[in-house]
Amino acid sequence: MARNRRYQSAAIRFGPAVKAFVLCLLVGGSGVGYVWQKSQISQLGDQIRKRERELDALRRENEALRRQLAILSSPRALEARARELNLGLVPPQASQIWRLPEPVTEWSEPVRDRQYAAQSVD
Repeated sequence: MARNRRYQSAAIRFGPAVKAFVLCLLVGGSGVGYVWQKSQISQLGDQIRKRERELDALRRENEALRRQLAILSSPRALEARARELNLGLVPPQASQIWRLPEPVTEWSEPVRDRQYAAQSVD
């Protein structure tokens, strides 16, 4: 006599449905994960491009400020600024300039007393 479905266990009846559900959940989760990952990659790429543009702008500004500093610290610009502010500055006369000789460096130990690495004797 053939067995009736009524006598089958619940695990046997719902097994294929559970397997199909898990498979759909796995495929759906993988799809959602893929889309999320692509979205994150896109956002990070946008952030990188934005920061590279900011870095380029800061480099250009830094170079402009460096050129401005070079211009403003030149002797001609400093003299013009001193005249503009009426500071009464004039170049020093020759008698006001002191020339100092370069100091001679004295060694505390002679050169022959220095220690060197041992040379191999052949």
